[in-house]
Amino acid sequence: MRRIVGIVLAVLLIGGVVAAVVAGREPEDESTATKTVRAVIGSEKAAFFADREVVDALAAKGYTVRAEASGSWAMEELDLKGYDLAFPSSQAPADELAAKHGARKPLPRPFYSPLVVVAHRSAAQVLAANGLATLDRSRGGTLKMGAFLDAARADRTWQQLEGAEKHGELTGTLYVSTTDPVSSNSGALYLAAASYVANGNRVVASQADLDRSAPLTRKLVQVQGAQKSSSDAAFRDFTSGVGEPLVLVYESQVAALLKEGVGSVGDLTVLYPDTTATSDHTVVPLTGEGRALGELLATDPELRRLAVAHGFRPQGATAEFAEATEADTAYLNQQLTGVRQAPVPTSEVLREMARRARG
Repeated sequence: MRRIVGIVLAVLLIGGVVAAVVAGREPEDESTATKTVRAVIGSEKAAFFADREVVDALAAKGYTVRAEASGSWAMEELDLKGYDLAFPSSQAPADELAAKHGARKPLPRPFYSPLVVVAHRSAAQVLAANGLATLDRSRGGTLKMGAFLDAARADRTWQQLEGAEKHGELTGTLYVSTTDPVSSNSGALYLAAASYVANGNRVVASQADLDRSAPLTRKLVQVQGAQKSSSDAAFRDFTSGVGEPLVLVYESQVAALLKEGVGSVGDLTVLYPDTTATSDHTVVPLTGEGRALGELLATDPELRRLAVAHGFRPQGATAEFAEATEADTAYLNQQLTGVRQAPVPTSEVLREMARRARG
């Protein structure tokens, strides 16, 4: 009997210890309770906010983010009641959203990413052989925007380019596949860069400028037929082998893919347009919690490190990106050497340009 009682007491003692541990954890659990922040984001940031490390880093700062993806320009049409922030992929739609919802400036801009054109090696080599690109890295180079736009004006086809006959997949009209500029940021920024070059390296700012650029921008868009609404979908198509020969994406998407290993990228070649528009990912705070989260993304060292891991360039920290992508310099132009930033038209002008291009 004494032995049985001893066993029972031991069990009760262990149970008491377990109960004490659980009870001891309760205050810690309460201290790490997070504020839930609702956000509508550009699709290219979905993987970042879904990353377990990002989720944990945000939780450590007291936040749980419930993110829903949307085209950056399409955000203006959304009912944002109940949301804490909108996070489009560039400053132009952010400024428009800020004006509509009365968001105080300055707006947090945690990171940015230039636009690039991804191509299979065969397509890049044909472009280079015909003076439309240069290959100055083993897996990358520069797209000559002036020459490429001249080819677009002339409706040149792949079959008219020297060397294309060796590659059966290179047929039809020569163009860069983009997202829909009416609803998506990357497609709109492509028109901003192209119109800047076509307008004598001047930003399109007037009705006369729009009239001059409209024939070219219409060709650039309408030759594509149906367009994707997000760069994420277009990039997935390309990497799966069913995309177009030339596809406009964000550098961040390429850099994130490279982190998975060279075996995942096949014969990918990355071309930086010599005149491009940079995507400044800009937070539009709709509540105080939204602003606090936007500022945290911009300043917290761990969140900045994780942003770089997803291919983004933190504002004011070129060295962070260069260090993280040191193994990928065959593909990436870390210092953006030879790349000129085109000023982006006002949101009103850019919207009108996109509407005209879509017809």
